[in-house]
Parts: sequence; structure tokens; C-alpha cells
Amino acid sequence: QVHLVESGGGLVQPGGSLRLSCVVSISASNNKLMGWYRQAPGKQREFVATITSSGRTNYADSAKGRFTISTDNAKNTVYLQMNSLKPEDTAVYYCNLLVGSFDYWGQGTQVTVSS
Repeated sequence: QVHLVESGGGLVQPGGSLRLSCVVSISASNNKLMGWYRQAPGKQREFVATITSSGRTNYADSAKGRFTISTDNAKNTVYLQMNSLKPEDTAVYYCNLLVGSFDYWGQGTQVTVSS
């Protein structure tokens, strides 16, 4: 059984920063894709950022220049550094691991950007 556990969410003022973490319970193979997605109230879950085993990253337009995805393979952890946060970034953020045809999700962590 694979578990993904996110942490680091919370309440932050506009312009502030947060760093989300996601610990994966296994040391997955090199052929994997890890990512962050988010879901705001009343909206569908949307892509935020992904990172491949080789370190190639991809970002949603809304995240480019503000968010950075990274991994620490020794800790089986993926991070999402979020800077210059905006109220429209408010959502539940989910960690995702894709290994071959297996797709795993965390339980989500709430990020609220409000003054």
C-alpha cells in the first residue's frame, strides 16, 4: 500500500509564502512522475506542477514564476514552494505519484490566502 502524506498548508496573507511537503511511503522506481494539483471550492481539480525522475519540471501558467516544485529522493519527499501567493491560490492541494499505470493521491492540505 502506497501512502502520500501532505503537510505545510495553512492561512497566509496575500504576497506571502508557503512550502508544501509530500512524503511518499515507498521509494518508487526511477520511472515516475510526481506532481501537485489543487481544487478550489466549486471547481474541478487542476494541475499545478509536475517533476520527473530526471528533474524535468512543468508548471501551470498560473504557477510559473511563483511556484517551484522539487524533490528530495533520499527522503522520498516532493515539495512545492509557493511565493507571492494570491487569494485565487486558495484551494486544497493534493500530491500525486504516477508510476507506470499506477496513480496515487494524498489526502490534501488546505491553503488559504486571505487578509
